[in-house]
Amino acid sequence: MLAQSIRVTSRVCGPILRRRFGTTLPRRDIVQDLYLKEIKNYKAPAIKATDSVGQVKPWVAPSAPTPPSVEASAPTDLDEYDSQVVEVEGVATTTEEVTESIDDWFVVEPLEDAHH
Repeated sequence: MLAQSIRVTSRVCGPILRRRFGTTLPRRDIVQDLYLKEIKNYKAPAIKATDSVGQVKPWVAPSAPTPPSVEASAPTDLDEYDSQVVEVEGVATTTEEVTESIDDWFVVEPLEDAHH
């Protein structure tokens, strides 16, 4: 009896469960077809060598840089530099300067009475 009920159900539900596909032709887009046709027929104009005249500046090589000038190029300036005395900080040339610098290190301030 179960088998009989399955057969009856499959006959009744069979056509409903089937999937049906439509076979209609796709619609054509007229505007798109015209656009594609015009793109295929387009031919770019030929490029000439004189097309860029007036559009860009002509290329000019940059000028060579000038060498730097030395400040002490004259021989008198070099002799003056050689004759200068070298001054070194912390080195005294006379004994008077040595005693003055030592006295500056040992400055003793008077003591004030501290209140406790």
